[in-house]
Amino acid sequence: MTGVAEPNAPERTAELKERLAAVRGRLAAACRAAGRDPAEVSLLAVTKTVPPADVADLIDLGLVEFAENRAQELVAKVGDVAATRPGASTRWHFVGGLQRNKVRTVLPWVTCIQSVDSARLARAIDKEVDRLRERGERSGPLPVLLQYSVDGDPARGGVPDDGLDALADLVAELPGLELTGVMAVAPLGGEPARSFAAIAAAAARVRERHPSARTLSAGMSGDLEIAVDHGSTVVRVGTALVGDRRITSE
Repeated sequence: MTGVAEPNAPERTAELKERLAAVRGRLAAACRAAGRDPAEVSLLAVTKTVPPADVADLIDLGLVEFAENRAQELVAKVGDVAATRPGASTRWHFVGGLQRNKVRTVLPWVTCIQSVDSARLARAIDKEVDRLRERGERSGPLPVLLQYSVDGDPARGGVPDDGLDALADLVAELPGLELTGVMAVAPLGGEPARSFAAIAAAAARVRERHPSARTLSAGMSGDLEIAVDHGSTVVRVGTALVGDRRITSE
Protein backbone atom coordinates (compact mmCIF):
# COMPACT_ATOMS: atom_id res chain seq x y z
CA MET A 1 0.00 0.00 0.00
CA THR A 2 1.32 3.41 -0.87
CA GLY A 3 1.68 6.19 1.64
CA VAL A 4 3.87 9.06 2.71
CA ALA A 5 7.41 7.70 3.02
CA GLU A 6 9.39 8.32 6.16
CA PRO A 7 11.97 11.04 5.46
CA ASN A 8 15.64 10.24 5.33
CA ALA A 9 17.99 11.01 8.16
CA PRO A 10 19.85 14.30 7.62
CA GLU A 11 23.07 12.38 7.01
CA ARG A 12 21.56 10.46 4.10
CA THR A 13 20.10 13.62 2.59
CA ALA A 14 23.53 15.26 2.81
CA GLU A 15 25.14 12.20 1.21
CA LEU A 16 22.73 12.31 -1.73
CA LYS A 17 23.38 16.02 -2.20
CA GLU A 18 27.13 15.38 -2.28
CA ARG A 19 26.78 12.47 -4.68
CA LEU A 20 24.54 14.44 -7.02
CA ALA A 21 26.99 17.33 -7.09
CA ALA A 22 29.80 14.92 -7.93
CA VAL A 23 27.83 13.30 -10.77
CA ARG A 24 26.86 16.67 -12.17
CA GLY A 25 30.49 17.73 -12.01
CA ARG A 26 31.59 14.63 -13.90
CA LEU A 27 28.92 15.19 -16.51
CA ALA A 28 29.88 18.84 -17.01
CA ALA A 29 33.56 17.89 -17.29
CA ALA A 30 32.76 15.14 -19.80
CA CYS A 31 30.82 17.59 -21.94
CA ARG A 32 33.67 20.11 -21.86
CA ALA A 33 36.17 17.43 -22.84
CA ALA A 34 33.95 16.36 -25.75
CA GLY A 35 33.30 19.93 -26.86
CA ARG A 36 29.59 19.58 -26.17
CA ASP A 37 27.01 21.79 -24.50
CA PRO A 38 26.07 20.27 -21.10
CA ALA A 39 22.45 21.09 -21.89
CA GLU A 40 22.59 18.38 -24.59
CA VAL A 41 22.95 15.58 -22.03
CA SER A 42 20.28 14.65 -19.48
CA LEU A 43 20.82 12.85 -16.19
CA LEU A 44 18.43 9.95 -15.61
CA ALA A 45 18.50 8.74 -12.01
CA VAL A 46 18.22 4.96 -11.78
CA THR A 47 16.50 4.35 -8.45
CA LYS A 48 15.98 0.58 -8.48
CA THR A 49 16.30 -0.99 -5.01
CA VAL A 50 16.39 2.37 -3.23
CA PRO A 51 13.58 3.62 -0.96
CA PRO A 52 11.09 6.34 -1.92
CA ALA A 53 12.72 8.70 0.59
CA ASP A 54 15.83 8.80 -1.60
CA VAL A 55 13.74 9.73 -4.62
CA ALA A 56 12.00 12.44 -2.59
CA ASP A 57 15.38 13.92 -1.62
CA LEU A 58 16.57 13.84 -5.23
CA ILE A 59 13.38 15.62 -6.31
CA ASP A 60 14.09 18.30 -3.71
CA LEU A 61 17.60 18.59 -5.19
CA GLY A 62 16.17 19.30 -8.63
CA LEU A 63 15.92 15.96 -10.44
CA VAL A 64 12.76 15.08 -12.36
CA GLU A 65 13.78 12.04 -14.47
CA PHE A 66 13.85 8.64 -12.77
CA ALA A 67 14.13 5.06 -13.98
CA GLU A 68 13.13 1.64 -12.68
CA ASN A 69 13.66 -1.83 -14.12
CA ARG A 70 11.05 -3.99 -12.35
CA ALA A 71 7.32 -3.60 -12.82
CA GLN A 72 6.15 -4.15 -9.25
CA GLU A 73 8.81 -1.92 -7.74
CA LEU A 74 7.99 0.80 -10.25
CA VAL A 75 4.28 0.84 -9.42
CA ALA A 76 4.82 0.84 -5.66
CA LYS A 77 7.52 3.50 -5.76
CA VAL A 78 5.68 5.86 -8.09
CA GLY A 79 2.69 5.77 -5.75
CA ASP A 80 4.79 6.35 -2.64
CA VAL A 81 6.71 9.22 -4.23
CA ALA A 82 3.51 10.84 -5.51
CA ALA A 83 2.08 10.76 -1.98
CA THR A 84 5.29 12.16 -0.52
CA ARG A 85 5.87 14.87 -3.16
CA PRO A 86 2.38 15.41 -4.62
CA GLY A 87 3.31 18.52 -6.58
CA ALA A 88 6.43 17.14 -8.22
CA SER A 89 6.57 16.89 -12.01
CA THR A 90 8.44 13.60 -12.08
CA ARG A 91 8.87 11.55 -15.23
CA TRP A 92 9.43 7.81 -14.93
CA HIS A 93 11.23 5.62 -17.44
CA PHE A 94 11.28 1.84 -17.62
CA VAL A 95 14.76 0.55 -18.48
CA GLY A 96 14.66 -3.18 -17.72
CA GLY A 97 13.69 -6.24 -19.64
CA LEU A 98 9.92 -6.11 -20.02
CA GLN A 99 7.76 -9.20 -20.40
CA ARG A 100 4.67 -8.77 -22.52
CA ASN A 101 2.42 -9.80 -19.63
CA LYS A 102 3.80 -6.88 -17.58
CA VAL A 103 3.05 -4.20 -20.19
CA ARG A 104 -0.38 -3.46 -18.73
CA THR A 105 1.17 -3.10 -15.25
CA VAL A 106 3.86 -0.67 -16.36
CA LEU A 107 2.18 1.50 -18.96
CA PRO A 108 -0.01 3.76 -16.79
CA TRP A 109 3.00 4.88 -14.76
CA VAL A 110 5.73 5.64 -17.29
CA THR A 111 6.52 8.41 -19.72
CA CYS A 112 8.97 6.28 -21.70
CA ILE A 113 9.97 2.63 -22.15
CA GLN A 114 13.65 2.42 -23.07
CA SER A 115 13.88 -1.35 -23.52
CA VAL A 116 11.87 -2.25 -26.63
CA ASP A 117 13.85 -5.07 -28.21
CA SER A 118 11.38 -7.18 -30.20
CA ALA A 119 8.45 -6.87 -32.55
CA ARG A 120 6.27 -8.88 -30.16
CA LEU A 121 6.95 -6.47 -27.30
CA ALA A 122 6.41 -3.43 -29.54
CA ARG A 123 3.05 -4.75 -30.68
CA ALA A 124 2.02 -5.57 -27.11
CA ILE A 125 2.78 -2.01 -26.02
CA ASP A 126 0.94 -0.59 -29.02
CA LYS A 127 -2.11 -2.73 -28.21
CA GLU A 128 -2.15 -1.54 -24.60
CA VAL A 129 -1.77 2.11 -25.63
CA ASP A 130 -4.78 1.64 -27.90
CA ARG A 131 -6.77 0.13 -25.04
CA LEU A 132 -5.95 3.06 -22.76
CA ARG A 133 -6.92 5.52 -25.48
CA GLU A 134 -10.30 3.83 -25.88
CA ARG A 135 -10.85 4.14 -22.12
CA GLY A 136 -9.92 7.82 -22.22
CA GLU A 137 -6.85 7.21 -20.07
CA ARG A 138 -4.27 8.20 -22.66
CA SER A 139 -4.30 10.79 -25.43
CA GLY A 140 -1.08 10.26 -27.36
CA PRO A 141 1.53 7.67 -28.33
CA LEU A 142 4.11 6.39 -25.84
CA PRO A 143 7.72 7.45 -26.45
CA VAL A 144 9.99 4.41 -26.68
CA LEU A 145 13.64 3.65 -27.30
CA LEU A 146 15.00 0.57 -29.03
CA GLN A 147 17.34 -1.41 -26.81
CA TYR A 148 20.34 -2.23 -28.99
CA SER A 149 22.57 -5.22 -28.28
CA VAL A 150 26.21 -4.45 -29.00
CA ASP A 151 27.37 -8.07 -28.82
CA GLY A 152 24.17 -9.87 -29.80
CA ASP A 153 24.04 -11.84 -26.53
CA PRO A 154 20.37 -12.83 -26.08
CA ALA A 155 20.83 -13.26 -22.34
CA ARG A 156 21.50 -9.53 -21.97
CA GLY A 157 18.48 -8.34 -23.91
CA GLY A 158 18.42 -5.96 -26.83
CA VAL A 159 17.90 -6.29 -30.54
CA PRO A 160 21.00 -7.47 -32.43
CA ASP A 161 22.50 -5.37 -35.17
CA ASP A 162 20.94 -7.32 -38.02
CA GLY A 163 17.44 -6.79 -36.61
CA LEU A 164 17.72 -3.11 -35.68
CA ASP A 165 16.53 -1.55 -38.94
CA ALA A 166 13.45 -3.75 -39.23
CA LEU A 167 12.45 -3.13 -35.62
CA ALA A 168 12.91 0.63 -36.04
CA ASP A 169 10.70 0.60 -39.13
CA LEU A 170 8.00 -1.41 -37.34
CA VAL A 171 7.96 0.81 -34.24
CA ALA A 172 7.80 3.93 -36.41
CA GLU A 173 4.67 2.54 -38.08
CA LEU A 174 2.79 1.56 -34.93
CA PRO A 175 0.31 4.34 -34.06
CA GLY A 176 0.61 3.85 -30.31
CA LEU A 177 4.38 4.28 -30.21
CA GLU A 178 6.71 7.22 -30.82
CA LEU A 179 10.21 6.13 -31.79
CA THR A 180 12.52 8.57 -30.03
CA GLY A 181 15.88 6.83 -30.22
CA VAL A 182 18.17 4.06 -29.02
CA MET A 183 19.26 2.73 -25.63
CA ALA A 184 22.23 0.46 -25.03
CA VAL A 185 24.50 -0.95 -22.34
CA ALA A 186 28.19 -1.46 -23.06
CA PRO A 187 29.07 -5.14 -22.49
CA LEU A 188 31.08 -5.95 -19.40
CA GLY A 189 34.62 -6.92 -20.26
CA GLY A 190 34.51 -5.27 -23.67
CA GLU A 191 36.68 -2.40 -24.84
CA PRO A 192 34.51 0.60 -23.86
CA ALA A 193 35.46 2.99 -26.65
CA ARG A 194 34.83 0.34 -29.28
CA SER A 195 31.46 -0.57 -27.70
CA PHE A 196 30.28 3.04 -27.57
CA ALA A 197 31.45 3.66 -31.11
CA ALA A 198 29.25 0.74 -32.21
CA ILE A 199 26.33 2.09 -30.17
CA ALA A 200 26.75 5.55 -31.70
CA ALA A 201 26.86 4.08 -35.20
CA ALA A 202 23.67 2.11 -34.57
CA ALA A 203 21.90 5.19 -33.23
CA ALA A 204 23.03 7.22 -36.24
CA ARG A 205 21.66 4.55 -38.55
CA VAL A 206 18.27 4.69 -36.85
CA ARG A 207 18.29 8.51 -37.06
CA GLU A 208 19.06 8.35 -40.76
CA ARG A 209 15.97 6.23 -41.33
CA HIS A 210 13.83 8.07 -38.77
CA PRO A 211 15.14 11.63 -38.19
CA SER A 212 13.01 12.26 -35.09
CA ALA A 213 14.76 9.41 -33.22
CA ARG A 214 17.42 11.69 -31.76
CA THR A 215 17.82 10.29 -28.24
CA LEU A 216 20.81 8.12 -27.39
CA SER A 217 20.54 6.67 -23.89
CA ALA A 218 23.99 5.28 -23.13
CA GLY A 219 26.48 5.45 -20.30
CA MET A 220 26.19 4.64 -16.62
CA SER A 221 28.12 5.30 -13.42
CA GLY A 222 31.37 3.76 -14.58
CA ASP A 223 31.49 4.87 -18.19
CA LEU A 224 29.45 8.04 -18.61
CA GLU A 225 32.47 10.03 -19.80
CA ILE A 226 33.12 7.66 -22.71
CA ALA A 227 29.42 7.64 -23.57
CA VAL A 228 29.26 11.44 -23.67
CA ASP A 229 32.32 11.49 -25.91
CA HIS A 230 30.41 9.23 -28.32
CA GLY A 231 27.27 11.34 -28.44
CA SER A 232 25.06 10.09 -25.62
CA THR A 233 22.17 12.43 -24.84
CA VAL A 234 20.98 10.57 -21.71
CA VAL A 235 23.18 8.96 -19.06
CA ARG A 236 21.55 6.49 -16.67
CA VAL A 237 23.24 6.79 -13.29
CA GLY A 238 22.47 4.64 -10.28
CA THR A 239 25.39 3.59 -8.06
CA ALA A 240 27.35 6.84 -8.33
CA LEU A 241 24.21 8.74 -7.37
CA VAL A 242 22.64 6.62 -4.62
CA GLY A 243 25.35 4.12 -3.67
CA ASP A 244 24.87 0.39 -3.19
CA ARG A 245 21.45 0.47 -1.55
CA ARG A 246 18.64 -2.02 -1.08
CA ILE A 247 15.05 -1.42 -0.04
CA THR A 248 14.65 -2.76 3.46
CA SER A 249 11.71 -4.96 4.44
CA GLU A 250 8.93 -3.46 6.47
